[in-house]
Amino acid sequence: MVKDKFTFEEIFEQNERRIHYHLHKLNIRDPHQEFYQEGIVAMWNAYENYQPDKGPLSTYFNFTIRHRLIDLIRKENRRLEMEELAPKEEDAAFESDVYHKASLPASSEGNPAEHITNDFYLWQKVKELLTEKQWKWVRFYIIEGMTLREIAEQEGVSIEAVKSWAKEARKRLRSLDDFGKLLVKEEYP
Repeated sequence: MVKDKFTFEEIFEQNERRIHYHLHKLNIRDPHQEFYQEGIVAMWNAYENYQPDKGPLSTYFNFTIRHRLIDLIRKENRRLEMEELAPKEEDAAFESDVYHKASLPASSEGNPAEHITNDFYLWQKVKELLTEKQWKWVRFYIIEGMTLREIAEQEGVSIEAVKSWAKEARKRLRSLDDFGKLLVKEEYP
């Protein structure tokens, strides 16, 4: 066996150029000698695991070194890819978080949603524009925060009926161009 005749240092001195050959062949720039070191480790593993009856040692060195370097290239590419994706994922998570926080009620200080729900004049004007059922949906769903199921149970109707009230209320409020003008009150302090 080769191990009995030669030490690894002797084999390495004779075959070191194989590592440089594969680095060059694979177009690897190796300023920190990471790939070169990986080649040495691959050569050591090939030396340790070599079985003479399977073929020449030089072929086994070439195979092992080349594939180990390719594996390291793939590993490095995955790492770089993850470094590029991580900020994008963080940005997406941040945007999603901002979106969800914007949809949640803020503190009572400066919360426009709270001021709107407490504005009696506004709701009187809205009530005047809607039918009785549409107003029930606005009152229970928007002002009081009930679910569609709770409204349906309270009113003794189906959830689909409550959804229909909501759809018609939205449609009516959107179609009124002067809705904003109706809400402006001159006598409001």
